[in-house]
Amino acid sequence: MKFEIIYRYEAREQPARAQPADCAAALHRLCDGHRAFAALFDATSREEDRFQVVQLDPSDVGLGSGNLKLPSQRPYAAVLGCADARVPIELIFNEGPNDLFVLRVAGNGLGPEVLGSLNYAVNCLDDSLRLIVVLGHSGCGAITKAVEVFLEPAKYLSLAKQHALRGILDHLLGVVQASSRRLLAAFGTEIVHHPAYVQALTEASVVTNAALTAYTIEQELGESGPRELRVVFGVYLIETREIWAPGGGHPDRCGLARPPEDAGQFAEFSDAVIRSDRIRSLLSSV
Repeated sequence: MKFEIIYRYEAREQPARAQPADCAAALHRLCDGHRAFAALFDATSREEDRFQVVQLDPSDVGLGSGNLKLPSQRPYAAVLGCADARVPIELIFNEGPNDLFVLRVAGNGLGPEVLGSLNYAVNCLDDSLRLIVVLGHSGCGAITKAVEVFLEPAKYLSLAKQHALRGILDHLLGVVQASSRRLLAAFGTEIVHHPAYVQALTEASVVTNAALTAYTIEQELGESGPRELRVVFGVYLIETREIWAPGGGHPDRCGLARPPEDAGQFAEFSDAVIRSDRIRSLLSSV
C-alpha cells in the first residue's frame, strides 16, 4: 500500500478556485480539508493505495497567462502555528500555495513580529482574508521545556545567557502554572507523583496556550480588524492527525473553536480541558 499527496497543475483553461465568502465558509473549507487529509491515513483503508489531489491555481505558481506578472496574495485564512517540523500546516488543511498566510514560531508565541505580520494580513489582505487560526500541537517542544523548568526551577539557571530562549519560556510559564493549578484542584496534590502527570500537564498547557493566544489576537486586533474576521484555535494531535479543541460544553469536540471571551468562560474552558477524555485517559489509573 502507499499514500500519495499530489499537487496538480493542469495546462488548460480553468477557473480559479472560489474564495470563501465569509468566516463560516472559510472555517468549513479548513475543516473539510483537514478531514480529507486525516481520511487519507485512516486505518480502515490501509489495505489499498490512496491518494489526495490538491489542485493548483496556475496563477499562484506563475503559470497560465504567459506574462511575468506577480500573482496577487489572496489567502483566505492566516494560521499561527508552531515551528515544529512535524506539523505541515498546508498539508493538514489540504491546501496549496496562496491559500494560507502561515506564521510559524515555537510555542505559538505572540512577539511583535508575529503581531505585526497578522496586522499586515488583516489590513492589507482584507479582500480575501476571512479567518485567523491558532494551531498548537501535541508534544510541543517549547511547552515541554516550559513544563520541565516549571517543575524544576533550578534548570532555569542554565538559560541565564540564552535571552531569546528565555523569552519564549517566560511567555509560556504562566500558562503552565495555571494548568498545573487546575490539575491539582481536580485530582489532588498527589497527582504530581503520577507517571503521566508531566504529559498531562504538557497537553493541558498546549491547548490552554492555543486558546489564550487566540483570545489575545482578538484583543490586539480590537477595532482595527473587520467585523466579519474571526479567530479560532485548535491543537493538532500528531499521533492521530485529529484537531482537538475542548470547550463549549463538548470537552471532546474535534475541530476548531472560538476562544473564551472572558474570565468566566476561561474558567469553564479550563474545566472542559480537565474533564476531556484526552487528559483523563492519561491519568486514568489515579
